[in-house]
Amino acid sequence: MRTARSPMAPYIVGLGGTVQARSSTETALQIALAAAADAGARTEVFGNGVLTRLPMYDPGRSRSAESDRLVEALRVADGVIIASPGYHGSVSGLVKNALDYVEELREDERPYLSGRAVGCITTAYGWQAAVTTLQTLRSIVHALRGWPTPLGAAINSSVTRLGSDGSSDARVDSQLRTVGSEVCALGQALGRAVEGTPSV
Repeated sequence: MRTARSPMAPYIVGLGGTVQARSSTETALQIALAAAADAGARTEVFGNGVLTRLPMYDPGRSRSAESDRLVEALRVADGVIIASPGYHGSVSGLVKNALDYVEELREDERPYLSGRAVGCITTAYGWQAAVTTLQTLRSIVHALRGWPTPLGAAINSSVTRLGSDGSSDARVDSQLRTVGSEVCALGQALGRAVEGTPSV
């Protein structure tokens, strides 16, 4: 299946959050997406309002309107930014369920997240869960054939507050913005490389 991609601004999809609206996880995602937009990307976010309405993924059943929209967005994306809270040292069920829908791209010309830059962000109330969740998320991205950006952001919510105006820690704000700008730059480079590869 050949997919339509923008010849100009890279399209970056943000995916993540928690069951609570305006969570620190989704706020972190929005900061990274804003940096991608500042770098010239077109962005779209699938946060609490969408992820909480996704049915549990079942490859043998028809999808909902929300899951169809998520799958189609990922299909044409140049890059993805994923943000998950750390629950018991791993990715939340809400975010993992959304990522399971990437299975619907298995027969595409670019299967799964192949050829896409992927930024990873985690939040947790402590360093251990934040870091182990980031490692798990990067492993999931590798399994889905995505290209994790060099920098991932693990945020300790016990010492850093995230609000609508950004992070209380300038270093964390810089990390999140770097993740967004790296996804934009790498997504654009990978998109050009794919478009320049002759079909076989």
